Amino acid sequence: MKRLLETLSPIVRPELTGGAESPEIDNTAYSPDSRTPLITGDNDNTTITDKVCGIVENKPTIGWWGFFLLAFSVLGLLGVFIPFLIFWGVGTWGVNNPVGWGYAIVNFVFWVGIGHAGTLISAILFLFRQKWRTSINRAAEAMTIFAVICAGMFPGIHVGRAWFAYWMFPLPNQMELWPNFRSPLVWDVFAVGTYFTVSLLFWYMGMIPDLATLRDRAKHAVRKVVYGALSLGWTGSNRQWHVYERSYLLLAALATPLVLSVHSVVSFDFAVSQIPGWHTTIFPPYFVAGAIFSGFAMVMTLLVPARQFFGLKDVITLKHLENMNKIIMLTGMLVGYAYSQEFFMAWYGGVKVEKFAFINRAFGQYAWAYWIMVSCNVLSPQIFWFKKMRTNIWVMFVVSIFVNIGMWFERFVITVTS
Repeated sequence: MKRLLETLSPIVRPELTGGAESPEIDNTAYSPDSRTPLITGDNDNTTITDKVCGIVENKPTIGWWGFFLLAFSVLGLLGVFIPFLIFWGVGTWGVNNPVGWGYAIVNFVFWVGIGHAGTLISAILFLFRQKWRTSINRAAEAMTIFAVICAGMFPGIHVGRAWFAYWMFPLPNQMELWPNFRSPLVWDVFAVGTYFTVSLLFWYMGMIPDLATLRDRAKHAVRKVVYGALSLGWTGSNRQWHVYERSYLLLAALATPLVLSVHSVVSFDFAVSQIPGWHTTIFPPYFVAGAIFSGFAMVMTLLVPARQFFGLKDVITLKHLENMNKIIMLTGMLVGYAYSQEFFMAWYGGVKVEKFAFINRAFGQYAWAYWIMVSCNVLSPQIFWFKKMRTNIWVMFVVSIFVNIGMWFERFVITVTS
């Protein structure tokens, strides 16, 4: 936390005053002779620390408990439906032979893609020294962890006999069986496992100074012990900062290739097959662009309400949101380009079954899903060409919801229509 504040403090402009109830300050204007402030309002290191730590230290409100119970009740449905699925079998999803994949692979790819924004914001933007990431990277990393956990469930439960899911790991056993390393299912296990491990380490290492701040501020003995154990004896000495920054840099360099490799491996689930509509070389970059696209949209969906409910408008400012909207618009155009190239290569290749697969995708039985996908992923982000729109809180929140819907339908269209 202290390091975050030291990074941000040089760009706090004292002339921008205003408390929690003051109107939101637009810090998106560009001036060639001055740096745009990333923190607005009359804030210093102490007020920012109090504002951020107060979210953890203060007692939850009634509204917080209401949303928590709602979310927990939805999570409780998972504990009901997974045993139901295991008892009755994956046929309840409507899968059959030869349609062996259904909602499981759709949700798996969707959640893996959601998890890419955290690593991109934390690792790649860190390597490029983008200071604006510091207000949003911790939330994005936490979202990555939970998204990868959600994704990790589906390879285990979609195999039918979930109690044998551990056979996908190369474990010594009395049957002397070994996983089929030519199977994309095994590739997924290694890709997701590696990505989760590195993301968890990256997230935890970044929080060590923050946990030490919470330890020093803790008034309850149990909190002090827990935060003290998690902060690993952090004191903030020069030597510790030196080792910390080197380690964080190494993890960032290790995590950056994972952004590209993990979703490329996931795309091989489809690309290495002979099924028309899947057997294409554009899938790895197409899936990576789509993952960044959907990940940033989900970060936007979470941060817009969070900054309002927790009073973080001075910390997560319009500048941060505008920068994310620009990335959403860019990756949305890349995804739209990939859609067009799929149709072009199907026509250029001259393979009849490929042509039919894509014509059927756009005008066949599932045309409604395809055009929902195109409308949400390609058309809706184009509104961000206008600055007034990409700095409007309601517009960016609605567009992020559309993108989340569109990216789920993208995976649905790819899986079902082929």
